[in-house]
Amino acid sequence: MTHTSYDCNAGCPVEATLEIIGGKWKGVILYHLLSDTLRFNHLRRLMPDVTQKMLTKQLRELEADQLICRKVYPEVPPRVEYSMTEYGLTLAPIVSALQKWGIEHLGRIAQEL
Repeated sequence: MTHTSYDCNAGCPVEATLEIIGGKWKGVILYHLLSDTLRFNHLRRLMPDVTQKMLTKQLRELEADQLICRKVYPEVPPRVEYSMTEYGLTLAPIVSALQKWGIEHLGRIAQEL
């Protein structure tokens, strides 16, 4: 169930956060954009298992949530770059914590997959 207000219990803020950054690729996109401004095709190369359609969808959702910025340059062909917004940068400690946890538990994670 999706809420419109996330003050119903102590777990609601966690639910709200996961609703915004949840999704198979959003965390990976945010991780890559934390260190650099990237073009669409560069992101695709960094994430070879994501489809073009899914990457586009996840980027649009992150942009709609104002976590990333999409800048289109008036060139032919158009050049589009993605970067973190100031608001999106507030997720840096969370993304770093996810990376740290993943590194520490990679062996167990690989076994379960």
